[in-house]
Amino acid sequence: MHDIFLISGIVFVGLILLCLFRVVFGPTVLDRILGANVIGTQTTVLLLVIGFLFENVGMFVDIAIAYALLNFIATLGATKYFLRRKEVHLDEEETPS
Repeated sequence: MHDIFLISGIVFVGLILLCLFRVVFGPTVLDRILGANVIGTQTTVLLLVIGFLFENVGMFVDIAIAYALLNFIATLGATKYFLRRKEVHLDEEETPS
């Protein structure tokens, strides 16, 4: 059972690295926000896998829940900020010169 969690942890690290590529080279800001959100979600699952590996799931569940909440709030805040910023730029472009 220990080997299954170890392999799944390695797979999640690989998936996080793939999402990091999307964050760095994303064509738009919203793609980068989505990539960062996926990294946060996968990190939450990785924390739980690490908890199973160390046989102390209770402590890691608390950390994972707090991290997931921060990830959710940060994603909402960043999305709202960039959507408002985009609307401001659209309003400036629509004004006749």
